Amino acid sequence: MRKLYILALLVMAPFLGIWMACGCFADYAHALSIPVEKANLSLYALEESINIIEGELNSVKTQAENQKNQYEEHDESLSNLTKQATEHKQESDQIYEERILTMLGEPIRMHRSSKTEIKVFKLEELGYRGYIAKVKLFNPKSFKVVLAKDTLGEKETTMEAVKRTGALLGINGGGFYTEMRDGKPYMVHIGNVVINGKLITPFNGYPGNLCFAGVNKSGRVIGGVLSTEKELMALNPWQGVSFIPVLIKGGVSQPIPAEWAKTKQPRTIMGEYANGDLIMIVVDGRQADWSSGVTLERLIDKLVELGVKEAYNLDGGGSSAFIYNGEVLNKPSDGKLRSVVTNVVVMP
Repeated sequence: MRKLYILALLVMAPFLGIWMACGCFADYAHALSIPVEKANLSLYALEESINIIEGELNSVKTQAENQKNQYEEHDESLSNLTKQATEHKQESDQIYEERILTMLGEPIRMHRSSKTEIKVFKLEELGYRGYIAKVKLFNPKSFKVVLAKDTLGEKETTMEAVKRTGALLGINGGGFYTEMRDGKPYMVHIGNVVINGKLITPFNGYPGNLCFAGVNKSGRVIGGVLSTEKELMALNPWQGVSFIPVLIKGGVSQPIPAEWAKTKQPRTIMGEYANGDLIMIVVDGRQADWSSGVTLERLIDKLVELGVKEAYNLDGGGSSAFIYNGEVLNKPSDGKLRSVVTNVVVMP
């Protein structure tokens, strides 16, 4: 401020002599002292404001640094918790996997890729035999329902479907019947079939006790007795077929229709473990020297013993087929593979 005052005097110096000669200097000095004092007050207020702002900025800066440090600490803590949770989940998954394998025994076939993991086991019980596939779907699109020759009204064996699609694993799918159209046999699937998220024909709830069984777009097993298309599509289906009945739902054994409960037959089953692994089973039957077949009640007991949480009965009898890597592992009751309308395949 003193510099400002001196500068003003220097600027005005040439005129001071004149003003002094005119007796005006005293008046000027008096007049000049008023704005200078006001300027002093204004600059002081400005300096105070600047000091306050600097203090607030320093406070904000300190708070920001504290928040940053807290965030970094929380972030590190969350990262550690996530890492620990992942490690615990991996440990838990490994323990669960070991328990499943203890119940299933040693696999006789194995495959693992970025899309799927498939382990095949023999099923040997008193009075019946078959095969089990435990499948991890790393990519849900590896699981497919295949319409025979990709055409309505046609039929093909499970082996033909596996070879045609390049699949590694295949079992037969849903039920079907034959009717004559224009003097020619036409194969009709029962209930509803979903392929790539779409019903291939309009929704059909007849006869009312059919169950839908398949996987959703996340690769989890879905199903149940559904009375409307809205109910079906609410499950977000990716692939699926229809047959009778539901065996296990949510870990709870379901009542079996009387006409289905006590009869020993070849069976085809699709289900799921609690960890999301699929289980696909084919039991041979009608062959006293090999396998007489199994009742659904007894099969449910076996599924519960194996720890299965969801299970659905697919078409069985002479249609039951289990194909792995181009080989028919089971012994179909017809002595050969039966041509069917739908098959379930898993890509390698």
